[in-house]
Amino acid sequence: MKNGQPRIAIVHDYLNQRGGAERVVSVMHRMYPDAPIFTSIVDRDTLFDELKDAEIRPTWMQRLPGVLKHFKRYVILYPKAFESIRLDGYDVILSSSSAFAKGVIKPDSSIHICYCHTPMRFAWDYERYMEKEGVGSIAKKILPVMVKRLKEWDLKTASRPDFYIANSSVVQRRIKEFYGIDSVIIHPPVDVGRFKIGWPEDYYLIVSRLNAYKRIELAVEAFGGLKLKLKIVGDGPFRAALEALASPNVEFLRRLDDGETASLYSNCRAVIFPGEEDFGIVPLEANASGRPVIALRAGGALDTIIEGMNGIFFDEPTTASLADAVRRMERIHGDFDATAIRAYAMGFGNEVFMKRLGEFIDAKYKGCL
Repeated sequence: MKNGQPRIAIVHDYLNQRGGAERVVSVMHRMYPDAPIFTSIVDRDTLFDELKDAEIRPTWMQRLPGVLKHFKRYVILYPKAFESIRLDGYDVILSSSSAFAKGVIKPDSSIHICYCHTPMRFAWDYERYMEKEGVGSIAKKILPVMVKRLKEWDLKTASRPDFYIANSSVVQRRIKEFYGIDSVIIHPPVDVGRFKIGWPEDYYLIVSRLNAYKRIELAVEAFGGLKLKLKIVGDGPFRAALEALASPNVEFLRRLDDGETASLYSNCRAVIFPGEEDFGIVPLEANASGRPVIALRAGGALDTIIEGMNGIFFDEPTTASLADAVRRMERIHGDFDATAIRAYAMGFGNEVFMKRLGEFIDAKYKGCL
């Protein structure tokens, strides 16, 4: 404890990409700017601006050849890397985990609070996670053995955190099902201040990493038949395959800066959210811009989309189901109230998250004194 305040350490899986989990860490750093961030590896060129001044301490994995680009190839080493992190002298360990960070070993005198984005997805949902990942034949033989070991480690370390926070109701159910542990829900923060209401134009929008599990191909194929404009912001390993599927009315914009992306949100007709996510910040960024969302009726979208108020659902992960929903949006998009949609998104803002997480940490820490 320092000056009557607990000494806090933040632990995160890896900092070599930009996504929702990394935005959560950015807000945790804003809450606790003096807390060091322990992680397996860090690519400082990809950090959000909010993390540029953070004290980031990577493990020995940082020195492995090619690890920043080929970090998945070293998957079997992450458990040992996190168990090697020394956390002596910290009163509160705050982990941000979708795989390994929850497995750190804390001092007996501290408490460990895990903000869980999901239990280890590739261990518990291996077949769906690996779908269309383009894994070679040798890797396909080796990976099931590695995943079995990782799943055993994940279960063995499930009790290391003293408290779990789930980012959505679906993740809360997984934590209970896989670990037998109760958790509370605190939805991730959305930087609603970055967005504003614009004037809708004639294009639909996707903002996403272009990974296979995001199911972007459903939208690409649907819009090929609909002949409506679709703009896709983002990049990733599935890009080439998606471009091969796309018709001329589908435009790939790669990764844009926050300002350019915010402008596209403000002026789109609606945002397409075709995959099943653990939570999904994109729908709320769209809502903060006053725009409705077309989302698969699954995952975290069930926590945030109110049918007819801030978006609509499609029921099956198929091109036909999504295309039907887009046709429905074409008929009703003028009925949505942009001001009401933005007001709803404000309830998921950074300040709401900071208040709830801060109160949770304070209560648990004081309760253990």
